[in-house]
Amino acid sequence: METQKLIVLFFALAIFACKEVEKPEVPMESESPKKSVASIKKELTDKGFQIFDYVDEETKDTVLMQQYFIAFLKRGPERSQNKAETDSLQALHMAHLGRMYEEGYADISGTFGDDGDIRGITIYNVPTLQMADSLANLDPSVQAGRLEIEVHPWWAAKGFPLR
Repeated sequence: METQKLIVLFFALAIFACKEVEKPEVPMESESPKKSVASIKKELTDKGFQIFDYVDEETKDTVLMQQYFIAFLKRGPERSQNKAETDSLQALHMAHLGRMYEEGYADISGTFGDDGDIRGITIYNVPTLQMADSLANLDPSVQAGRLEIEVHPWWAAKGFPLR
């Protein structure tokens, strides 16, 4: 029964994570922008984010790059939990990831489809490595030693969706 609840929770979270969300506005030359690149840059730098921009030679659009932090969730040293403990930790882990998304700290999380040592990733949308590391380490599965965290800076174009 507990496994069924976890499966339902997982699919609900997966569906929620895939829903269409309002994308940050990055002005393109062909659109009438609500926010200018300059105002977006100021807003991000005022919050402590690392950014840079460049002009795409083909489109002549200004592309704003932002530093994010990608957390690799790796198999931890403590894997001796019984099934009930594992199921409970998984539910708490999913709730933690959902909270990170809801509070705007994480933009996307996902598990890998193999049974390797790297179990999944979360991309944190926060200004510092220390903040991403602290948030990732709040995960109950990390605190229990079932998972370990490895965080790296990662640059991506602001407002570009996954395809």
